Amino acid sequence: MKRQILLICVAGLLSINLFGQDPIFSQFYSAPLQLNPAFSGNTYAPRIALNYRNQWPSLGSPYVTYAASYEQFFEPLNSGIGVMIQSDDAGDGIYSTTNAALAYSYRLTIRKGFFAKFGTEIGASQVNLDWDRIYFGDQIDRITGPGGQNGTPIIVSDEIRPEELSRTFLDIGAGFLFYNPHFYAGVSAKHLNTPDEGFIRFNENLESGLPVRWSIHGGAQITIREGNRLQWPIFISPNATYIRQGDFGQIDAGAYLGFGMFFAGAWYRHALTNADAAIVSFGVQKDIFKIGYSLDLTVSELASQGTGGAHELSFIINFENGERFKNNRKKSKYNDCFKLFR
Repeated sequence: MKRQILLICVAGLLSINLFGQDPIFSQFYSAPLQLNPAFSGNTYAPRIALNYRNQWPSLGSPYVTYAASYEQFFEPLNSGIGVMIQSDDAGDGIYSTTNAALAYSYRLTIRKGFFAKFGTEIGASQVNLDWDRIYFGDQIDRITGPGGQNGTPIIVSDEIRPEELSRTFLDIGAGFLFYNPHFYAGVSAKHLNTPDEGFIRFNENLESGLPVRWSIHGGAQITIREGNRLQWPIFISPNATYIRQGDFGQIDAGAYLGFGMFFAGAWYRHALTNADAAIVSFGVQKDIFKIGYSLDLTVSELASQGTGGAHELSFIINFENGERFKNNRKKSKYNDCFKLFR
């Protein structure tokens, strides 16, 4: 029944002129390119990241997001390059979005120890709609329900099928970061060209496209203990992010703790009108590998529906943590506050 309700809701959303919001990773530090293109090139050596998010799995995995990214800083050019591919499935794949983007950042030294990075990204996105798997209100029998097998309705709907069930469009974004060895602050804007991703438009004059996603974020890095051969280093990194896209907005605030090869974090997410989730994360980092897990515990009214929260996994390969690149970084005497992103 929960899955049937979900499919009905998807159909309802498609029947009106409503625009979607971007998926957001709770482990923002494992997918920084998704937050701000100015984060591209935080490492001198290649950094590869794989991310997975499954939201509300108890409802049949209605929202699943995958992402893969590569980034690296090129010191001779004082520039960072990043590539990110992301796929998001809503309604168990009924509505899916795939995008690929190339990010570029330029680092400017303001004065010793203070830097600014300007970033931009350009990419292409494609949205697909599996129309034949959608249940509309006129396909639901009051006694027998939706019916059908393998998710296919047996009653034909009177709803008008869109001429196109797939759309591809250009997507542009930009961002800015200011930082020193102790704190950072940034702002980014995704979908600056407000691309058209809709399938059904009753009035072309009312079509405004995908809303710009604004993000304001910042954090600090506080060293509790310097590491040496006898003891692990310890640091804590408090962070906060505000994201606004159309009528949707959220605030995330919390802290990340690094303790030698282990790390853990706790955050609280609040939507503009209600509490949303408490987030806990933990993982391990060894040499060039970093593995993390996080759980979103629903604290809104949806908690009573048994959504199952949201689960995220991240796998990072950061070649900068190899011995050769570690030595090069020490020689450069370059310092910043982005240890949680590495």
